[in-house]
Amino acid sequence: MTLYTNSEAETEQAGAELARRLPDGAVVALYGGLGAGKTAFVRGLARGLGLDARVSSPTFTIVNEYPGPRPLFHFDMYRLNSADELFDIGWEDYLSRGAVCAVEWSENVEDAFEGGETLVRIDVLPENRRKIEITEGSPC
Repeated sequence: MTLYTNSEAETEQAGAELARRLPDGAVVALYGGLGAGKTAFVRGLARGLGLDARVSSPTFTIVNEYPGPRPLFHFDMYRLNSADELFDIGWEDYLSRGAVCAVEWSENVEDAFEGGETLVRIDVLPENRRKIEITEGSPC
């Protein structure tokens, strides 16, 4: 599915709509450059999961946990160099907890994925528009 958004609010709305279709335990692998809107999309995921949380990029903490009826684990892999580093921080333990896992900078840890992830690619277009390509998967 390909969507086009014209604002940060629309990008968040796209995330909220996807969240409503995700099963517990889903992994959402996000791709896009700096400033593409990955964190805005994750804010929408949180809202769509029914969470009332202030979502921010976990660049320096690697992962932010947002508890609730459908919890969200928000990973930022920008500073990681390999999937091995992701496993070192307990990736498998996070997966076993059944929360939705949103992973920014997924290209840095693709070896950790098992093939059932939902892929979200966000490209910046002229006039601050975004092209969002979503390929839905199944839980790993």
